[in-house]
Amino acid sequence: MDNQRLKKSLYEIIFEADTPAGKRFDVLLFIAIMVSVLFTMLMSVHSIRASYGTLLWISNALLTLLFTVEYGLRLYCAPKPVRYARSFFGVVDLLAVLPFYIGLFIPGTRFLDVVKVLRMLRIFRVLKMAQYVGEADLLMNALIASRRKIGIFVVAILTVVVIVGSLMYVIEGEANGFTSIPRSVYWAIVTLTTVGYGDISPQTNIGQALAACIMIMGYSIIAVPTGIITAELGLSAARQKKNARSCNACGYAEHDSDAEFCKQCGTLLS
Repeated sequence: MDNQRLKKSLYEIIFEADTPAGKRFDVLLFIAIMVSVLFTMLMSVHSIRASYGTLLWISNALLTLLFTVEYGLRLYCAPKPVRYARSFFGVVDLLAVLPFYIGLFIPGTRFLDVVKVLRMLRIFRVLKMAQYVGEADLLMNALIASRRKIGIFVVAILTVVVIVGSLMYVIEGEANGFTSIPRSVYWAIVTLTTVGYGDISPQTNIGQALAACIMIMGYSIIAVPTGIITAELGLSAARQKKNARSCNACGYAEHDSDAEFCKQCGTLLS
């Protein structure tokens, strides 16, 4: 088998999932990714690491070696290796194996192992979730369309928490835990979002009254971004439904959902 034929065969197995060999490769890769992530999670548990640390490290090393070989084969059989290496999944594949080798030469970098969790992103590619692409595009379009409104909303919220935090710093003071304006702003954010850690709380009557107003405001504010995104989702769905009905004769796509004939040329819509 010559070099080009070998590259073509490897490409069909590694990059495509329409062939039986490609499907088997994707399933095995999926299993290896999940096992690798599981080992990484178990290594973070002190009791498990103390009892099975060596076994987990060896297993992790073998899986990393497997992923390294896979990454090398992807570079080998890709039509444009540099383009693949610079692509999103190419960077994810590299980040999944690089921390292990860095840890071998630079002690104290074990925390970089958590980066390999990024490899779970490849699951979306492995599973070929084509049936969810439309829904993902719909959600993405809604988020993009509402970015300015959400941006204005965030700026307004930041303004509110800065003002409220400054007021609480003046009202409560350092004696009640509001030692600075940034710490008071932190309290305002925690209160406005209804998280309520309880590490700081107002003690004066005026401070408690202001806190009660912020809590009530928090419940109403939560609905604002939800409403913005929901409205944009509806508009995006309507636009997507219109665009899905293209005229076979002229290609015009801006039709109403109940249209039977093309607005542009009058051809019956299929």
